[in-house]
Amino acid sequence: MEIIGVIVAGIIIGLLGKFVAPGRKDNIPIWLTILCGIGGVVIGWFVYTAFGGNGSPGIDWVRWIVAIVIAAVLVVIASTVTGRNTSAHR
Repeated sequence: MEIIGVIVAGIIIGLLGKFVAPGRKDNIPIWLTILCGIGGVVIGWFVYTAFGGNGSPGIDWVRWIVAIVIAAVLVVIASTVTGRNTSAHR
């Protein structure tokens, strides 16, 4: 059940990461956005615990904000690597 939770959270975090990423990043495929979101959730959890985060009762907003920021960075990287960024210099 935990894997399904990570996938669902990855979809949401990936879309939020794409939304907050700078520039026009809406041209990467949805599956890549979901992978960036899942990566944001997993890497965000490791970063959060590495800096002393131990969770809190209820919703741990700091952990989710870290996941969104990391997913946004992954979306920017994915857009750059795939070369599908349409904001090319003219």
